[in-house]
Formats: sequence, C-alpha cells, structure tokens
Amino acid sequence: MTKITLKHLRYFDALARHRHFGRAAEASSISQPALSLQVKELEDILGAPLVERGARQISLTTLGEEFALRARDVLRAVDELGALARASTGPLSGRLRLGVIPTVAPYLLPRLMRALSRQFPDLDLRPREAVTPKLLRDLGEGRLDLALLALPVSEPSLVEHPLLDEEFLLVRHEDTADLPIPPLSDLPAAPLLLLEEGHCFREQAIAACKMPQGPAGEIMEGSSLSTLVQMVGAGIGVTLIPEMAAVVEGRAAPVVLHRLPEPRPGRRIGLVWRRSNPLSDRFVDLAEGLRGALAG
Repeated sequence: MTKITLKHLRYFDALARHRHFGRAAEASSISQPALSLQVKELEDILGAPLVERGARQISLTTLGEEFALRARDVLRAVDELGALARASTGPLSGRLRLGVIPTVAPYLLPRLMRALSRQFPDLDLRPREAVTPKLLRDLGEGRLDLALLALPVSEPSLVEHPLLDEEFLLVRHEDTADLPIPPLSDLPAAPLLLLEEGHCFREQAIAACKMPQGPAGEIMEGSSLSTLVQMVGAGIGVTLIPEMAAVVEGRAAPVVLHRLPEPRPGRRIGLVWRRSNPLSDRFVDLAEGLRGALAG
C-alpha cells in the first residue's frame, strides 16, 4: 500500500495556502499537473476528498482544513529536525529563511546580508519581504526561520531580540524648509500621507499622531515609503519615515527631512524566531553579531 510521504504533505500544504493549483505549483517549482497528481494520490491514500474543485477556485473540505493544520505541524517538526542536526555541527550553515518588513528591507537588508556573509560564510540566506501579519503567520507555520520587524510582537511562542532603535522623521516639501516644525497633533491637517492597511509603520504613525482610524485629513495611502515621499515632493501633504530611510528617500525627491519635537516618536527593530527552534541559541549569537555590525 502506498504511504503518505513528505512530498504529498508539502504539495498539499502549498495548495492549502494558495487555494489555487497554478499558484501552488509555481510556489512548489513543479508543473500544475504534477501537483494535481500528488494531491489526488494523497486523497486516494486517505480514501476521502481534501479539496472541492470549482471552475475558477478551490476550497478545502472539512477534512482538508484539519489535515492542512496537521500537515503543517509535521512539516515544521521535520524542518526542526534538520535544524537540530545543524545546531550540533559547528557554525550556522545551509538555508536560512529570513522574512523582512517592507519599511526595513530596502534600507537595512543589503547591509545585513553583507554582515551575515562575513560572519557565516556557509550560510545560504533566503530573504523574503512581507508585511508583519504574514511574516508572523509564516514564522509560526515553519515557512520562515527568522523575521526582522518592529518590536514588540508580544507572542509567547516567539523570542524577540532587539537590534536597533530609531526615530521617525517628518518629510515636507523643500519649499517649507524654513517654516516651524508643527507638533505631531497638527500633522493630520497637513494632510498626513500614510502607508496602506497591513503595514505596521502605518499603525505606528497613527499612534504617534494620536489620530483616529480613518482620519479625515488623510487623502492618500501608498504601498511604499518611496511613493509617499514622491507625493510629498509633488506638493501633496507630509509624511513620516523611519530614520534608516533618510539617506535613500531624502535625495529621491524635492523634500526636506526634520526631526520632530520631543517626545520624538520612533520604533524598535529586532529579530524574532520560534522559541522551539533548535537553533535558538545560535540565533542569539547571530543577532548579537548583527547588532554589533549595525552599531559600527
């Protein structure tokens, strides 16, 4: 009798995540017919359907939803067995899947990758950019080893290790360079341009300015800090950016950057990983090395 294999579980997990055979096949680097065949074989082994196939999309059966959760647990445990072996064989090496939030990735990731390549020359770093909720979900489900994001996340199953603290800077059109810096409470009337829903930096900006959700002064949302800065350069409102973005964004448009009045808002950036990961002690050493590299 054919047995369930890890290949079955990985392909079904991809389908359960993407809810689309084509996208799941692309994410798994195989053809769609091959993935469909593996899922059908898994259903035959179980003797019950896992997937309801529609003309345009699929959904999971009740069994499929439960099976997907158990499959993720198995796959995560298998990955951690591999990590356990790596933890006993010297310095960090092999594949390391690192998630990074979009308001950090363009500004810090190249520097971190250089530092990691010097510290761990045998490490195969696989960075992935996504917003915080997705990074935390992928981390919890074992699809990421580490995540670089804004702290705290306040999740008992995760370890948080701070790397740096930074301020938020006010971005205004260069024609306003000589005008007084307004208090944070006046920024919504400027109006204040914000990142779209899902970005933690948006929530931090709203909290810093003590703005209600859906503020009346907000006229635009953007998917990136670069877009917001370009809009300010075009004469539309003001925005906030983290200090690490100042060099890149400050010279990309006709804008000026200002430090805000005390108490200055800011954020803490750090690494997060599963407490159960056998490489947890090694990740502490990695984080300390990165903190030193960023401070230098």
